[in-house]
Amino acid sequence: MMKSTLAIALCFLTFSAFAGQKQGQFQQDAAEKFKTEASFFQTADTLLQSATLLSAQNKIYRQRLDSIQSIIPLNFNEHVLQYIELYAEKRKQHIGKMLGLSEYYFPIFEKSLREVGVPDELKFLSVIESSLNPNAVSRSGAVGPWQFMYTTAKGYGLVMDNYVDERKDPVQASFAAAHYLEDAYGRIGDWLLTIAAYNCGTGAVTRAIERSGGEADFWKVRPYLPRETQNYVPAFIATVYVMNYHTRHNISPKTPEEFNPLTDIIDVNRTVSLASIAKAANLDLSELLVLNPWYKKQIVNGSAGSPKRLVVPAVNKQTFAALYEVLNQAEAESEMLILASTDVKQIEIPATHRAKEGQTLLMVANQYGLEVQDLKVYNYLQSTRIVPGQLIRLTPEKAIVKPKVAPSKYLTYIVKAGDTLSEIAEKFSGTTTSKIKALNGLKSNSLKPGMKLKINKG
Repeated sequence: MMKSTLAIALCFLTFSAFAGQKQGQFQQDAAEKFKTEASFFQTADTLLQSATLLSAQNKIYRQRLDSIQSIIPLNFNEHVLQYIELYAEKRKQHIGKMLGLSEYYFPIFEKSLREVGVPDELKFLSVIESSLNPNAVSRSGAVGPWQFMYTTAKGYGLVMDNYVDERKDPVQASFAAAHYLEDAYGRIGDWLLTIAAYNCGTGAVTRAIERSGGEADFWKVRPYLPRETQNYVPAFIATVYVMNYHTRHNISPKTPEEFNPLTDIIDVNRTVSLASIAKAANLDLSELLVLNPWYKKQIVNGSAGSPKRLVVPAVNKQTFAALYEVLNQAEAESEMLILASTDVKQIEIPATHRAKEGQTLLMVANQYGLEVQDLKVYNYLQSTRIVPGQLIRLTPEKAIVKPKVAPSKYLTYIVKAGDTLSEIAEKFSGTTTSKIKALNGLKSNSLKPGMKLKINKG
C-alpha cells in the first residue's frame, strides 16, 4: 500500500512538472505568436497609411492638373506620376533653370502659337525637345529650340543658307513649329496624339491608330507607338505640372547667367558683324551671340530691301536711338559705322568645286563655310559620298539677284507686339506721334505687329 501510494505521488509530481513545462512553453509560444501578429498588423497598418498618403497625394496631383488644364487634356496616371516624381524630386536644378530661361523664350513662343491658332500650352514641348537651348543639335541632326530636321524645316519655310539657320531663331522656328502642330492636329484630331506626332511623325501616329482599332485616343494608342513616344506625352504632362506648381516642390527659377532676358530688337539694313556691333556699342559679344544664335557666321546680312532682326540687351532710349541709326544709315557717315563695317569679311564662294582625292562632302562644306545638307540639295545627292573629280555645285542653280535700292532718307521700324506710337516716337529724336502718323498715312493710333513704319532721320 505504501509503495502504491508513493508511486502515485511520484507520478503526480512528474506529471505536474511536465504540465508546468508545457504551460511555460505554451505561454512562450503564445507570446512569440502575439509579437509576430503585432508586427504583422503594425506593418500592415504602416503600409495602409502609406497607401492612404499616396492616394491623397495622387488626388492632389490630379486636382492640380485639372485646375491648369485648358485645351490639351492633362490626364493623371502612373505614367505621368513617374515623370512628376522624377522632375520634382531628382531634377530640381534642371527645372529651376528651365523656369529662368522660360521668362525670355515663352513669351516668344506663346505669341507664335496664338497667332497660328494652336494652344499655347504647346510651348512646353520646347523644354522636352531642347531644354530651351537654341543651339541644341540632336544625334539625328535636328537643330534648334524646336528641334527641326533640315527637310522638315525647309518644308515649313525656314531659311538655311550661308548666313543664317532659322531653326535656331526662336521667333521663326516657333512659327514653323506652330504650323507643323496645326497641320498634325488637322490630320489626327487629338492634341495628345498631335504631341506624340511631334516626336515620331504624323505617319507613325496614324499607323498606330489603325493598329489599335481606329480610335484617336493617346492612352489606347500608346502601346502601338515607339517606346520613346510612349513616354514623350507623359513627360510633357509632367513638365506642364512641375513648371506650374514648382513652388509646391521648393523649386525656384534660376536667372540665366548667359544673358539678360530684358532685350530690345533693332532692324538692321546693312551687312555688319556681331563682333563689330559689340565693340562699337560697348556690348558683351558673348551675350549678343546667345541672343542671335541663327547668324551662322556671326554676321547680320541686312539690306535696305530686306532688313534683319538684331536682338540686343535692353539699353536706354538714347543708346537705342543712336545704335538704330548707326545700323540703318544709307551712307557711312559716322566713325562708329566705319568701325562696324571693317570687321565684315567678304565671303566669295565659287559656283562649283572639283572634289580632290580623299575629300569628303563635309570637308568641302567646311572649306567654303557651307552646310552639308545644302550641298546635298544643290547636287541632288542621296548620301554624302563623293568621288575624286566629281563636280560639286556650291550654290543653288538659280541665284536670285535683288535689285539695288536707292538710299532712303527714312528709317524703317517694324512694329512689335505691345508697341504704341508714343513709345516708338520716344525712341527716336526729332520725331513725334503726329509726324509718324502723317508720314505713314495713319488715321488712328492703332498698330499691328509686323507693320513697317517710316521714321524721319533726326
